[in-house]
Amino acid sequence: MERIPTFRKGGVHPDDKKVLSNGMAIERLPVPAELIVPLSQHLGAPATPLKQKGDTVVAGEKIGQASSFISADIHSPVNGTIADIKKVTLANSVVTEAFVIVPDAENPLGNWPEQPYDMLSPQEMLAIIKDMGVVGTGGATFPTHVKLAVPKGKSVDALVVNGVECEPYLTADHRLMLEQADLVLRGIMIVAKITQPKRIIIGVENNKKDAIETLRQVIASNSYPITVTPLKVKYPQGDEKQLLKATINREIPSGKLPLDVGAVVLNIGTSFAIYEAVALRKPLVERVVTVSGEAMSTKRNLRVLLGSKVADLIAYAGGVAHEPDKYISGGPMMGFSFQDDQIPVIKGTSGILALDNSPAMKAPQTPCISCGRCVAACPMGLQPTKLYRLIDNRLYAEAMGMNLMDCKECGCCSYSCPAHLPLVHGMKLGKRLGRK
Repeated sequence: MERIPTFRKGGVHPDDKKVLSNGMAIERLPVPAELIVPLSQHLGAPATPLKQKGDTVVAGEKIGQASSFISADIHSPVNGTIADIKKVTLANSVVTEAFVIVPDAENPLGNWPEQPYDMLSPQEMLAIIKDMGVVGTGGATFPTHVKLAVPKGKSVDALVVNGVECEPYLTADHRLMLEQADLVLRGIMIVAKITQPKRIIIGVENNKKDAIETLRQVIASNSYPITVTPLKVKYPQGDEKQLLKATINREIPSGKLPLDVGAVVLNIGTSFAIYEAVALRKPLVERVVTVSGEAMSTKRNLRVLLGSKVADLIAYAGGVAHEPDKYISGGPMMGFSFQDDQIPVIKGTSGILALDNSPAMKAPQTPCISCGRCVAACPMGLQPTKLYRLIDNRLYAEAMGMNLMDCKECGCCSYSCPAHLPLVHGMKLGKRLGRK
């Protein structure tokens, strides 16, 4: 019997709600009437605009230049005209400049034929990934070319690919593994050529047995040196620290990165984007987004041009059956609540959820009873209740001294709290004020 590994410390088991959309094949969202393409779609500094109002653009053309080491280029998703440049507020509350692009009515989309890439050197592949603006599509949006640039003197023992998708409701990566397994695996082999790992592992939660079997079949037919490891269904299995513990039994020390323990981690969607960047010379200008939630009329997995408005996705899915309690960009555990349906899809948008009214959402806060559930649930081994009290009393330095920065904002503490305290929101506030 196959062993099903997991991380040992903390974690929770929310209802994954994936049955709502995991049977929905990926569909392409029709080209919207206009796109809002922000210059900040990634971790780090916003891109510098390269175009002005009134300029015409070609699909795949660079319209924003990375402005620092941690930054990423921005490209036009369509052929069209820049109708305006304005400030927008994203779902994560970031305020940034954005291009308003009106697609060409007759020929809006680019053409991306596959080009020879087997003879490219690792350095050439890495340069293409940078030029194509690829970032992590799992939500963190860290520039991929930075992650894959292994410093001199360091080596990669394990390339670990995150096929976990542990957030409830989200099934975009699941569908990519089922429908585009060959291309995802080609992307992984491109990364392997760049990073030269001794072994390659794809971790997939065991609630995706069809994806596990599909990946294994394609791996066998191509003789790829890749192992698919089923993982126990447990949140937050997809966090890189928990994923490395489950797959290669290594712990990342406080303040360190996966590379410090000889690992590189990337997710399924990013692997697919890397294939398209290197093989097609296609920038990251579209992605798969799950549209789900009890309040949605129908559920979908949509291939969406970046800059498409949330309203366009919801309308294509038939609108809402009734007024939702809240809209979420991403997953319900780590995503961002928003109200404006005019916000755009960006590189890190994995889902748009319309969540139903829930008694838990309406439950009043009560005093902490020191039950310890948040401590037991924290996968980082922190003491959320003590950190929350320190932050609530504006003792930010003391909270930082208790390893507040190790908090991954996974939401396990808030999920477990019977007093319904906004623990994870407190951690976010404490980190922001503690860094000042």
